[in-house]
Amino acid sequence: MDEVIQVTQWLSSITPRKKAKLFFFTTHADAPSPMVGSNDVDTHEETQLPLATTVALHNFKNIDEFLKKKVNTFSCYNVIENEITKTDYEYLRFYSACKYLDVVPPFLDLEKISAIQNKFEMTDEERDYRLLLDSADLVLEKVCDSLKPAGVSQMWTALRKDRNLIRGVKTIDIIGFFVDPNPTGIKECLFFFIVRFLQKADKINRVNTNRLERLIAQCDESSSCEEGKTIDFIIDSLRFYPTELYPFRFCLIMCVIEGRDGAMQEIEKTMEISRHLAMITHTEKNPTKETIELVKKELMKPKYQFYSSFTCWFMSHGDSNSMVLADGETIEREWFLTSFPDISTFQLKPKVFFMVSCRGANKFSLKGDEFEGQSATCDYYDIGSALIRNRMLDITDSVRDISYVQPMMGTLVAYSTILDHLSGRANTHGSIYVDRACVLMSENISRGRSLTEILEHLSQDLHEILQETMDEDRIVYKQACHYDSFFQKTLKLPYTRHPKEDVHSAPQ
Repeated sequence: MDEVIQVTQWLSSITPRKKAKLFFFTTHADAPSPMVGSNDVDTHEETQLPLATTVALHNFKNIDEFLKKKVNTFSCYNVIENEITKTDYEYLRFYSACKYLDVVPPFLDLEKISAIQNKFEMTDEERDYRLLLDSADLVLEKVCDSLKPAGVSQMWTALRKDRNLIRGVKTIDIIGFFVDPNPTGIKECLFFFIVRFLQKADKINRVNTNRLERLIAQCDESSSCEEGKTIDFIIDSLRFYPTELYPFRFCLIMCVIEGRDGAMQEIEKTMEISRHLAMITHTEKNPTKETIELVKKELMKPKYQFYSSFTCWFMSHGDSNSMVLADGETIEREWFLTSFPDISTFQLKPKVFFMVSCRGANKFSLKGDEFEGQSATCDYYDIGSALIRNRMLDITDSVRDISYVQPMMGTLVAYSTILDHLSGRANTHGSIYVDRACVLMSENISRGRSLTEILEHLSQDLHEILQETMDEDRIVYKQACHYDSFFQKTLKLPYTRHPKEDVHSAPQ
């Protein structure tokens, strides 16, 4: 059958709502320029003009033309060995979006997809199409599904009132002030236009969504939300790190085995909980500084940008400032913690570090040791809420910026013990902290709990346990863990234990 006829038949089989979503996923905001040979095409025009004209004319002709052009580009594309191109990214994004929406063209060359995945050095696990879906876009899709056409129309009205933001933008004028979002697929096109416009204007990204939340907050709840949804529910969904929908998280486990009883048990437990949390795991036994540098180099490869989060377990002996490696050398804990968050492939994504080692030799003994009491001044509690409101600054958009991000932002570091103190181990089971952390995470999967909630529970649970030193003194003591957080959103555990066993249901 003629290829033109095949493409036409394929497009005619896709509903308007799915066309809008396919366009949205394919024009992912952080992706490279859309097509090889289209350097003269303005990315702004490429991603927003088809949406604008579809909303204005209630006609999907331009989106159809965009998708046809995509298919034709991929049909003519020759996969070049060893060199990753912009079209490689776009081909994978397009395929994953089609697969997710259940609209894969029957004529799409799957061998080319496999060849591109080879260039990215993807393992069998990483070839799951869901890895290629952008988790932030999936959250935005769910937000759109939760809104009625009237709600998106109210968002549009609120956006149009921000004259400083829309001044001189041609696509805004194409749509006009008043919009009828009721025809099938138009609501989706208008919502996705708003999202892409705010992203291109550097007003929102996968972490900073305040500007979008403010637009939604101005909607009338009675007319804007689908049944069972509320404005608060929709806004709350934007305040979590986008890792829950088809989460593919990467977990690095580094464990020094030499001289550490129960170390293999630690590895087994962390690997098991990582599997339950839908993480793809890489394990390094007996790491050295050279090993760490090689792992950092590996994580800079392009395929890791498809992951939604990064978790690292580092288990070894240590003192207040450093950790002991397998070859007896030490590394500064601070150096380790600051070198990983700056890796570009995990930029704007949550990074969690579980640092399991002693940080000194002190013990909170049950005999002889007393902490000096400290009294709270209560000064902060004397400030009434009305006084606070009266003294609040009026923070305008002109003094907000989301373009530059301090590398440690989005990072959480969980320590197995407090500074200068021991981190206890059992002879056969290894670190007690690792054991309790894995148990609590396993128990809370599918309960909608956040990671910080679990770490707070872990702090309580661990501090109840009586431990005993392994030396001649046999001192009974307690261990206290804590964490430092630079998170900007809440990180929830996924709702499913084994995502690959889920029955996939395509969106409408």
